Amino acid sequence: MKRTLRHLADGRDIIYFDHIAAHERLAEDTRDLPPVAAASEIRRDPLTGEWVAMAAHRQTRTYKPPADLCPLCPSRPGKPSEIPESGYDVVVFENRFPSFAQNVPGEPSTVDDLGLVPTAPGRARCEVVCFTSDHDGAFSRLSREQVRLVVEAWADRTAELARTPGVEQVFPFENRGEEIGVTLSHPHGQIYGYPFVSPKTERMLEVARAYVAEHGRPVLGDVLAAERESGARVIVAGEHWTAFVPPAARWPVHVQVVPHRQVPDIPSLTGAERDDFARVYLDVLRRCDALYDRPLPYIAGWHQAPVHRDRELAWLHLELFSVLRSKDKLKYLAGSESGMAVWINDATPEQIAERLRAAE
Repeated sequence: MKRTLRHLADGRDIIYFDHIAAHERLAEDTRDLPPVAAASEIRRDPLTGEWVAMAAHRQTRTYKPPADLCPLCPSRPGKPSEIPESGYDVVVFENRFPSFAQNVPGEPSTVDDLGLVPTAPGRARCEVVCFTSDHDGAFSRLSREQVRLVVEAWADRTAELARTPGVEQVFPFENRGEEIGVTLSHPHGQIYGYPFVSPKTERMLEVARAYVAEHGRPVLGDVLAAERESGARVIVAGEHWTAFVPPAARWPVHVQVVPHRQVPDIPSLTGAERDDFARVYLDVLRRCDALYDRPLPYIAGWHQAPVHRDRELAWLHLELFSVLRSKDKLKYLAGSESGMAVWINDATPEQIAERLRAAE
């Protein structure tokens, strides 16, 4: 792999990841761009203790452009994009409309100066990852070699964002499909460097800490062993990874892809583990697309350890879920889910697993 760091017209970083070391990335961004002006703020909910981000400047972000004006395709004569080169393998760049950024002004305070609701600048970092230069492609149709390069990019950016001031947790993820809310159809994902540890991760760490105190073992390790022994919810099993429907699945399609070895984050994976992930994950994605005989809208994200604490409690894994409960029906997060965070699934985990095993 070859890694090349360049800069866009407004000063943002762009990093090319190439299969072939001979590729030279010298193209200049010729656009006349104003500096990125992020005004992100985070506020701590006094009732739950959770941080909420405010990013009103994102209202003006690019929304469903026509294919010939896609900002994630390579640049062409007369049509410059976010990627100055005429082609690329995998590319990562700073988001032009970030939820969090390094240059956010302000200092920690409280709402209305009353001391009740802490506030702070949303000072961290957000990046975009383009998985392929093929506008009509999909992650599920990438080669194993291309997925392996994406994993290298994730690992590189996780390590780099972990060294970025203000970042407490790194979250690489992919949103796919209009039903999920995607506004750019080019195959891509994002990486959020959060200025706090996410609420879901905090809860998982609490459970992991209590389980270790009681049993002396990591909870996900025991879950993985039980799922592999049962096999009832296993979708794909590899040498280093197993993909299964979680036994308390919330979503009509819900899969966790878990390494057999406890590691805190993607950079900690060995070369063999990265290779096997590419095989297992592609198998999962292709079954997902075959499930309803149409591209499955989904969210897929990596659960990684916080940057500065509790790394010994975390167990890296990828979680994929979809709101599609049949070929043309969506699961809406209505009163119970949205109001009280109590999920009600229309299918059992065993039924979900059986359908995915049969989908080819």
